[in-house]
Amino acid sequence: MNQRWTRRQTLWMLVGAAGGLALHACTPPTNNQSPALGLFTWVGSTPLYIAQAQGFFQNRGLNLDIKVFNANTDANTAFISRRLDAVSPVGSEAVTLAAAGKAFRIVLVQDTSVGADGILARSSITSLSDFRGKQIAVEEGSVSHFFLLQVLDTVGLGAEDFTLINAPPDSAAAAYQSGNIPIAVTYSPYLQQANTAQPDGRIIYDSSEMPTAINDLYVFDADYADRNPEMVEAFVAGVLEGLAFLEANPEEGVAIASTQLGIPPDELQEGLQGVRLPDLDANIEMLANSESELYLLNTMNSLAQFLQSRNQIQQVPDLTPFIDPKFVLALRDKQSS
Repeated sequence: MNQRWTRRQTLWMLVGAAGGLALHACTPPTNNQSPALGLFTWVGSTPLYIAQAQGFFQNRGLNLDIKVFNANTDANTAFISRRLDAVSPVGSEAVTLAAAGKAFRIVLVQDTSVGADGILARSSITSLSDFRGKQIAVEEGSVSHFFLLQVLDTVGLGAEDFTLINAPPDSAAAAYQSGNIPIAVTYSPYLQQANTAQPDGRIIYDSSEMPTAINDLYVFDADYADRNPEMVEAFVAGVLEGLAFLEANPEEGVAIASTQLGIPPDELQEGLQGVRLPDLDANIEMLANSESELYLLNTMNSLAQFLQSRNQIQQVPDLTPFIDPKFVLALRDKQSS
């Protein structure tokens, strides 16, 4: 599999790692000004890599120690064992970490999928209800799998109503493209590639129709965030300055990030079309505005209930303490003063 795009590995692996949480007593990183951040290669990190290359963190006294992992599960496991100060999990992974007892703070929403994730279906399949009894290629236990279950739940279908063909995102797309499978769940760039190559079918549903379903987050260990609020604030400000640079200088920003990510600029540009990168105002809305339909706590509570119904977590945790808007609010206050 192309490791550049394997951002969403199976939750079963994360559950197993989190289940051993009490067994780990590793000493956390001690350099407060150089927090260790675990990342995997994903387009949502584009503003962060711009910030790192342009010195936006260093200008604020933050020497970010970026450690790149082949899979998000590996980074989350290191986070559980306190070998990292921060990670960038998908929302469902954050719920699983919280349910397992890991204390952390969500300080920034990295990106929201608005078309990067989708479901491919043959032309003969006219609606989601027609999925009943069909074979569907999707990676079992992955975020793509839970996205599929959430989508099918809207038409009253569940896991028992289709035959799951376990396949990673690239293989699922390839099986659909070759005509071996009628339905596949995958994400960019495989989604667009398979849709273009296979004329008998289309993207029947994508994450733009369920824009709160898949979020990537930046989270810090609770102890680190509580002891070093100025470093977390520097991180938040640096990422958002990187985003502002990308918006003002898109070609240069993509060129900078593509070098850091090891992704060709055109491929990175295509991937960015399927995600929304929230600015400061959008982050405040998602982290602090309980009246907004984008309020992250509501999204995560719904996801936790869904994961519990699928026996992925034993009970729904109180997620309120995990969402920490004070850093984005402090940045807003500084900018307005």
